[in-house]
Amino acid sequence: MVAKRRFLFLQGPCTPFYARLVDRLHADGHAVCKIHFNAGDAVYWSGGDSIAFRDAPDHLKDFLDRIYRDLGITDQILFGDQRPVHRPAVAHGEVFGVRTHVFEEGYFRPYWVTLEREGVNGHSLLPRDPDWFRVTGERLPAAPEPAPFHAPFRVRALHDVAYHLAGLANPLLFPGYRTHAPIIAPVEYAGYLKRFSWLKMIRRREFSRMQSLAASGRPYFVLPLQLNTDAQIRDHSRFEHMEEVIDYVLESFSRHGPNDAVMAIKNHPLDMGLSDFAGEIRKCARRYGLTGRVEYFEDGDLALLLRQAKGVVTVNSTVGMLALEMGIPTVTLSDPIYNLPGLTFQGSLDGFWPACDQPDRALFEAFRKVVMHATQVNGGFYCRRGMALAAENASRVLTADVSPLEALL
Repeated sequence: MVAKRRFLFLQGPCTPFYARLVDRLHADGHAVCKIHFNAGDAVYWSGGDSIAFRDAPDHLKDFLDRIYRDLGITDQILFGDQRPVHRPAVAHGEVFGVRTHVFEEGYFRPYWVTLEREGVNGHSLLPRDPDWFRVTGERLPAAPEPAPFHAPFRVRALHDVAYHLAGLANPLLFPGYRTHAPIIAPVEYAGYLKRFSWLKMIRRREFSRMQSLAASGRPYFVLPLQLNTDAQIRDHSRFEHMEEVIDYVLESFSRHGPNDAVMAIKNHPLDMGLSDFAGEIRKCARRYGLTGRVEYFEDGDLALLLRQAKGVVTVNSTVGMLALEMGIPTVTLSDPIYNLPGLTFQGSLDGFWPACDQPDRALFEAFRKVVMHATQVNGGFYCRRGMALAAENASRVLTADVSPLEALL
């Protein structure tokens, strides 16, 4: 019989996912409490006990200590380990014997979410030893087929709007709250409206351009852009923004890339359109003598582009794992969980262009089996069926004495 736990919920995704998860934990007899940091947190909570934190961020550590002690908290649950309201909890919970469970978007998508103890991405407890993955992967069965679901972007957008509309009450109800987002919601929404309207007009053209490059026979490398607002860039890389990445990659490509090769740069599908990447790429191409050798795509089928690619350069995007799965030589400019000898190129970017080492397929299969077993939960955050699946499957991990990864270690 599983011992009853006392869960403390911190911030989650801007959806009713936490409410679904709480229902599941309550059904198993576990106690739950939630800290509201802003009005959006409160709007999306229907799980019972809650406490509002209205002070300045520098008072949060003492506030958490009192809650851990007074409520006998055994576990805390949060979405993303880099938010300012989460960092004190992640750093200090262990002192009180509190287990930390971190949700994040799935390492493998679209039907998975990530759930790890203590940290995710650059803070993951996954080892960095390829031999450990080989040995451990041999002991595991193939990853199960996930239960599928459909999560329309409009549903995610509606939840996000509702969450931020509630935030209009923050100055009155939560005067000490400071958002972790670098872009305020109205600017973000305006950018999305403009860019998505434009994408509808150019989608067919971009797809045709992408098909032409893939069928041309000309060698090309792919750089998938990430979001400037992503914690993967802001907190887990040495770059400040993607414009810096573009300049760095194109400068290296101009000096060491094959003379007949093209650099294909693909924008992120959820980019807000607030940066002029096309203009920045044109300037860099002129600066480094690459005019005619750089193709920029605002939209298109990334899988189509990757299939004929000679190599992929990424900071730490999950696209890197897709490239490895497809057997494409890949180099990372940061240190994601898949940056392992035998998978990604381990030298400098300058050395990657002529080398283009193929990833070890057997190692990748072992890596995938381990990551799926140890950190991935079938489900999603943004639609009813996805949330139901995630709540059901995550509850078993949250209440287990030993996490799947800890059992392997």
